[in-house]
Amino acid sequence: MTAAPTSGFTAFALEPFPEIRPGDNLATAITDVLAHTGTELADGDIIVVASKAVSIAEQRYIDLATITPTTRAQELAAATGKPAAIVQLILDNSIDYFLATDRGPIIATHTLGYQLTSAGIDRAGTTGAWLLPADPDASARALRDALTTATGATVAVIIADSDGRADRRGATVISLGAAGITPLRVTEHNGKRQEETFTDLIAAAAGIILGQRGRGAPVAILRGIAYTPNDNGVATMLHHQP
Repeated sequence: MTAAPTSGFTAFALEPFPEIRPGDNLATAITDVLAHTGTELADGDIIVVASKAVSIAEQRYIDLATITPTTRAQELAAATGKPAAIVQLILDNSIDYFLATDRGPIIATHTLGYQLTSAGIDRAGTTGAWLLPADPDASARALRDALTTATGATVAVIIADSDGRADRRGATVISLGAAGITPLRVTEHNGKRQEETFTDLIAAAAGIILGQRGRGAPVAILRGIAYTPNDNGVATMLHHQP
């Protein structure tokens, strides 16, 4: 079915947002900020949440002192300049990898099926790291359900992550999990049909205002985008599903 057109939308960060700590209830943090800022969710809103906030709330922390690098991890560390323990985490959380250049970055196929720079491993200072949520689609569904219950609004949730590309410098933003929105959109024009990674497009739009490197705005709300609700999740559009 051809997607309904979107001719314009608004997007804004939910801020000021508190620092998320391990074990925090992310839905409660969001609803608290909604209340404090006098913001109301509307039916059809799309809430885009940075994956690191989800990982922290879900306590996906790894102490690097517990990691023993293999010989291969040490070789890759020497080539890329990454700490050997971080490289070992990349290997442990991926099924395949390659170097974009002789010195990296390491582009890995995560065990969840995503192709990500460094397998989505996010360093936590010098002593730790954050892994991706164990099941980003499930995390998105749980957050969507909690927000709908708390606010009464029928919304969608996308969990987004910044990610580098093998063919260029810099990073973009992609979707890792989704709930309440179809991940693929079909558009047609002049007899041509295109299947689009819709939740990636939305994540990238939100990425313009999401917190990056200390900005402290891990949640964005996009309003006015036409979409078809469903809970298929991002995993259903992966070539290699977990």
